[in-house]
Amino acid sequence: MVVASREARDKASEADETHPAQGPQIGVAGGEREEREREENVKERGRGVIMENRDKAELEGFLKVLPPVDFCCVYGSALHPNNREKSTMVDYILGVSDPEQWHSQNLKMNKNHYASWMVHLGGAKLITQIADEIGVGVHFNPFVTWNDKMFKYGVVRMHDLVQDILNWERFYLSGRLQKPSMLNPALPRLGFSVTSNRSTSTDRELLFATAAERPYALVNILVDNLDIENVNSSNLRAAMSAALLLLPPKFSEEDLYAKICSLSYMGDLRMLFAEDRNKVKKIVQGQFGLFHSKYKPFLEEYEAKEFLRLGSSGSHQKNISQDCGSSVACSLVNSLPPMVRNQMGMKLGEKKKLTESGRIIREVLIGSREEAAKCMQKVLRRTVMVSSTRQAVSGLLAVGGVNAVREVFTRINKEDILIGELHDFDLH
Repeated sequence: MVVASREARDKASEADETHPAQGPQIGVAGGEREEREREENVKERGRGVIMENRDKAELEGFLKVLPPVDFCCVYGSALHPNNREKSTMVDYILGVSDPEQWHSQNLKMNKNHYASWMVHLGGAKLITQIADEIGVGVHFNPFVTWNDKMFKYGVVRMHDLVQDILNWERFYLSGRLQKPSMLNPALPRLGFSVTSNRSTSTDRELLFATAAERPYALVNILVDNLDIENVNSSNLRAAMSAALLLLPPKFSEEDLYAKICSLSYMGDLRMLFAEDRNKVKKIVQGQFGLFHSKYKPFLEEYEAKEFLRLGSSGSHQKNISQDCGSSVACSLVNSLPPMVRNQMGMKLGEKKKLTESGRIIREVLIGSREEAAKCMQKVLRRTVMVSSTRQAVSGLLAVGGVNAVREVFTRINKEDILIGELHDFDLH
């Protein structure tokens, strides 16, 4: 019956195109064409298309030349399907249980990935020490050539990754994971064990994101053995709260995502030079649907709590108004990570409070919403500034010599490349 129906529909469509004399027939054919288009859109959204571009096989294949990892995400301008520059590095973050052991194994497999002075003077132990004691716990190997492409990968201890996500101790990797991300369903073919076929925020992103937007996610998750995607929900909620504290009573949905995106750039050394002032805005506009799907559950949660009121603007996004009262401000501050609250408490003061479960907690004393927002902003700016400075020094030591100069110029140029590509691709 389905086949017959399709054949009849196709014949009717052909007849209408050949003899478009009757008005009603044209309307029916047009409606059927629209229906077919809708069906194709549904099929397209239903397919497991996360990185349907030329890089997919390379992104997956590169992991095969490295020791096993517990977590892997890929990010950066190299993921853009229009980016044909071979010199653009593909950036990886790799989470492992024991970095020293992982580097020791990787030195046997890929000795040429490391700076020669580090290999000869201390090996895996020195590599790990520099990352932990000088940097923010991440060691990067840049300018790695494989399969005619350039790669850069950073290795971090899983414990440090989780702590940064939950507490914003460094606000380094946690900031990256506040951007749109997607989980690659092709992992079983690579030999990685995925914990379960659970429904996560990633599934919601696949539902809402269009096929055109999927390849534009700034972060693509390839491996997630320890359920980091689920742990990251607290990071997203905290980002939403921090952004709301910094926003006025009325704003657009795009304003919200731009503020979230800007959190991890406050105090970043890279923002002091060679940066597009409209960088954040262009990033959000380039992947608005992905931001929407990632933060939609938290918008609904805060609307249910009457922190927010969502109104339609007649466009693709919503107009938002928020309660700027002190009680809501207190709730937003309480949903920030412990590290941020502790530092705010040191500046603004704290009070002890007994919860219903009998647990004693500390609350930041808030004189006004503006005071809390200003204090939080200072805490985040200082955290990002310290982390970006430490990581810059650690990174230059890790690459050494000529590669250090290459790394500096690469960091200056890569941001402009990404922004230009996102700006040229209009999703609206």
